Amino acid sequence: MKKEWFENDDFWINYGPIMFDEAHWAEAAGTAGRIKEIAGLKDGQRILDACCALGRISTELGLLNLDVTGVDITQPFLDCAAETAEDEGVKLTLINHDMRTFTSEKKFNAAINVYNSFGYCDSKDDDYRILSRIYDALEEGGTFILECISRETAIRWFTEGEWFERAGKTVLTEFKPTGAWEGLSSRWILIDKNGNRMEHTFIQRLYSAAELRDKLLELGFSSAKVYGGFDLSPYDYNAKTMVIVATK
Repeated sequence: MKKEWFENDDFWINYGPIMFDEAHWAEAAGTAGRIKEIAGLKDGQRILDACCALGRISTELGLLNLDVTGVDITQPFLDCAAETAEDEGVKLTLINHDMRTFTSEKKFNAAINVYNSFGYCDSKDDDYRILSRIYDALEEGGTFILECISRETAIRWFTEGEWFERAGKTVLTEFKPTGAWEGLSSRWILIDKNGNRMEHTFIQRLYSAAELRDKLLELGFSSAKVYGGFDLSPYDYNAKTMVIVATK
């Protein structure tokens, strides 16, 4: 399997503090609480955080007395997650692995893939491999919660770009659709106080809500329902994100 851009640790070391800002850390506790409630989890039950990144949600789920396993391909992120968990007095199981090939003998009561961390592989088949691995890791009756931008929400809330100051850098972003809205190209330029410039462009594949829902059902999930947020609001023209709750 060829190496892809998101397997470059240096990228995340530089861009992580920009993408995972204070606002996203602040909302983590509320998101974790909703996840536990939506999945109907009880204290001590097992949850898989697929592509857990810095462990924002993993740590908060641990604080809610859940048995949390976080998996991510980026070791520096897992190191940060371990530090955060230790500071909070939380025990996490953290695994450095590619979700496309992840397997687990331990079965989970629930699994999550959140904060728009889906759709970055070079092929649909690889994206679907991630969903399949998550399905295999769940016990019968387990819940999978997927949250990411969809084709509909990308179009509804599209902006060409913006600039802002964050983490001691000036950040300029530029967005544009690829093809017939099959993807969203994101160009990020970072300029530090000394004028040093760093630039990276990546593409996120855009799926319609119906397409992902139907794929989950095809993989074997017994149900898959689409919502406009973790509050389980309707997935309509007001939806700013897409949340799919699937049951194995």
